[in-house]
Amino acid sequence: MDRLAELLLRQRLVAPDLLVPVVEREAAAPGPEGSGRSSRSSRRERPLAAVADGLVALEADLLQLGHVLSVPLRARLAELDAGDLGQAGRALVSALSAQLGGRVVHTPLFRRFPESVPADTVELFVRRVFSVLLQRPEQPCVLCGQVAAVHPVSPCAHLVCRACWDGADYSACPICHRRIDPGDPFLRPADDVYAPAVRWSGRVPETLTLLGLCDDPAARARDLLGPLLSRQAAPRAEDRAVVAEIVDRFWPASAGWLPERIPARETRAVVLAAAVRHGDLALLTRHADTATDVLRLLHALMGGDPALRARLPRRTSLSRPVRRALLAALDRQALPYLIEDLHRYPAQWRHMAEVLHPHEFHRRHPDAALAFAVLRGTPLRKGTPMADVLLERAAAHGDLLSFDGVRLRARTFAGRFEAALRTDPREALALLARRPGELLRRTADLARRLPAADLAEVLRAAAPHVSPAVLIATLGQLRTPPGGTRMFLPRGGAARIWAEPDAREELAPETVAALSAVLTGEMLRRAAALPPVETALLDEELADLLAPEAERSASAALVRLPRGSVRPLPDGARIRLFLHWAEPADRVVDLDLSVAVFDARWEFVGLCDYTNLRLGASAAVHSGDLTSAPEPLGASEFVDLDVAALRATGGRYAVPVVFSYNDVPFDELARGFAGFMDDPDGLFDPLAVRQRFDLTGPAKILVPLVADLWSRTMRWVDLNVSAFGGFHNVYEHEEQLARLGAAAEDAYGLGERVTLWEVACWHAAARAREVVVRHRDGAVSRHARRPGEDAAAFASRLGVRQAADPAAEAGAAEAGLAVVLEDDVRVSEGAQVYALHPARLDPAVIRPLDASDLVGMLAPAMR
Repeated sequence: MDRLAELLLRQRLVAPDLLVPVVEREAAAPGPEGSGRSSRSSRRERPLAAVADGLVALEADLLQLGHVLSVPLRARLAELDAGDLGQAGRALVSALSAQLGGRVVHTPLFRRFPESVPADTVELFVRRVFSVLLQRPEQPCVLCGQVAAVHPVSPCAHLVCRACWDGADYSACPICHRRIDPGDPFLRPADDVYAPAVRWSGRVPETLTLLGLCDDPAARARDLLGPLLSRQAAPRAEDRAVVAEIVDRFWPASAGWLPERIPARETRAVVLAAAVRHGDLALLTRHADTATDVLRLLHALMGGDPALRARLPRRTSLSRPVRRALLAALDRQALPYLIEDLHRYPAQWRHMAEVLHPHEFHRRHPDAALAFAVLRGTPLRKGTPMADVLLERAAAHGDLLSFDGVRLRARTFAGRFEAALRTDPREALALLARRPGELLRRTADLARRLPAADLAEVLRAAAPHVSPAVLIATLGQLRTPPGGTRMFLPRGGAARIWAEPDAREELAPETVAALSAVLTGEMLRRAAALPPVETALLDEELADLLAPEAERSASAALVRLPRGSVRPLPDGARIRLFLHWAEPADRVVDLDLSVAVFDARWEFVGLCDYTNLRLGASAAVHSGDLTSAPEPLGASEFVDLDVAALRATGGRYAVPVVFSYNDVPFDELARGFAGFMDDPDGLFDPLAVRQRFDLTGPAKILVPLVADLWSRTMRWVDLNVSAFGGFHNVYEHEEQLARLGAAAEDAYGLGERVTLWEVACWHAAARAREVVVRHRDGAVSRHARRPGEDAAAFASRLGVRQAADPAAEAGAAEAGLAVVLEDDVRVSEGAQVYALHPARLDPAVIRPLDASDLVGMLAPAMR
């Protein structure tokens, strides 16, 4: 399927012309020779019965996936001829199925899962070991004694007794659990085992997702690109991919869509990489503000991670004009900032210096050459041409650089700041005043060292220049009292997560109030600059969703939940976790789906994984351990969870984990995803999928959520856990998982972080004349702005429950801004709508928002 078509489909928009292969459309385009008639006019002369029947069949297929066509989209598909409709329909159904995880064939180890999963995992393991150690060809089976029942399977060649191991139930070698050839005689057919992954289950979901028509993909792509380019927070990997696809697809027109400034530096690198590939080096002058911008661009050009959190990319050569342009961009930076930026990523820059050859251009770009000489400790011998040029430049910066006769040394800003912080916090504050972002990140620490009034004054001047994500994180740090757990998520994605007890001194309430007022006042000021609306509609339950701060390591997911948010577990009696992956052609990859269960004090209760296929009788049931996943089938594992039975075992917290057993990073997979279903009908039921997320990045262990079985809720944590060596499983990481789960519950559950409810209140109070609030119990209340009331006072009233007004929502005008959980809203055409579950909203007639958009709209004005 066309990548742009997939991108639009994730927005629930369908562009029919993109679903039909270009070659076929061009071949069908001409009318009879010399007629001059268009393709569309010739289609209209064809019989319509086949098209009508095809549309009905397509709607039936979409219904099985929980989707329906909007009226405009159906009419547009009806204009296609039968052949094009068939192509478009197949592409549409395939892509929608892939979004839910159903395009692949899911075949677990035990094909009759969950009924045929053995009750005793230890006995099964002993039988496997006996077969490996004692079985001999052309001898009776060592387990059952039958003669002529033992034969090798392909390709692993393990000797398998056909009487002891049921070839109608196993999908892999029963000894090593690796996939075997589909045509191997051991694999016998079984009734309904290889049922299609997407099949009609006989039920229709209560909520169907509406697919809208996109008649102008270029215009819609431009609309999608604008908010992504304006966000200041670090983007998700999937958002970077969207930017790259749109900019590259529509170049050079997309060059005219770029704003004067792209705030997020990873996004900026993706755009610049596209421009450089298309031969446009002029954008470097406009968008490469720092040396780190150039480093991110180098990573993007070489197929690496512009977030600088993955492994170093394989170096690729650059043309001479590109090298000159990049060194010129470095040379434009003030030397103190250039040296400091290079020292932030020393290993990365030493790696890239081998490509840039900065000393080759030491006369043309002396500051760049000087900065690399300091970084690399290059010996400089007086009297040589390069040394004389660089030492002359260094002499002009005697307060920054020193020369020991051989090498240059630098004194960085970080060193000067730390020294000032130890001796004179006011001097440290003066230094930070020139770096607003760094000031905000250190505000909570400075508030314990300086008078609130002094800090508030500097903060008031700095806040207008800082991204909303940093403001939100600072608010949470100020308001969260000590005594809980501090959890630090490093930028490295797969680096070690650090948690420690919060033993800091408690801030005075008046200090918290004064500093928080400055930050919230800035957010309200920014919201007031956005277009006004007559009516805003908010859900009180938004308080369960945290405002996104940094999402660069967030997984691409079917439901985009900000990290730390809480949602109810599915209502069904059975929750089925699923995992699917396919390994690259050159290596075996063994992933394991596991669940660890802990009690209320985070003491280990039990587990369900390849070492224990059943927890209790059926509290948790594993589908069996597949140890390889060759294409085209790949491999799938499942775990069924019975919440009531898990509670009966003494468990309170269930922690699902995806392990890379043999230590292969997820980003080396051919494909990989996981998720969960609610009471599925059959092995894999697309209508029952409630969450699906990709396995990406350099991580080898992923903890997607922590389930609280007592309250029947889950906290979305989406954490990559550090791992070294191999043989990863629950037993090896049991203590680490307990610490991580407890820290996540403590840090997110007890901390007073900014929620989407608060962000929605900022928008509504600053922009709307009237605000309708839907409460948790279903009651509705209306708040009208009072004469002369400012945004801060109005926002504080939105959090105070008024007398219920059953007619409030029914009598309110259609909302121009809605921030809600469910899609049962009345909104005007073109309204801005955030809905966690937006299935019934037509994306073609509203402006859909996600949580990052709500925050990103509060970015500071471009200067």
